[in-house]
Amino acid sequence: IDYVKQHLEVIADAIEDGANVKGYFIWSLMDVFSWSNGYEKRYGLFYVDFETQQRYPKKSAYWYKKLAETRIIES
Repeated sequence: IDYVKQHLEVIADAIEDGANVKGYFIWSLMDVFSWSNGYEKRYGLFYVDFETQQRYPKKSAYWYKKLAETRIIES
């Protein structure tokens, strides 16, 4: 959450300074295979159980959902 929050705060500052920002793309919706880290690092908003393919929302998914609904960056 902190990683995304820090980036969004900088983007918000840039918008206030007149930057023409059209959108923001989060790195990954779900945990995926990475060529540099394999399955060790999990960057997604949703945890993926690779054995069962079940997906579970992480705390960050709920945080990002609230951000999208309110457009307020909260810690």
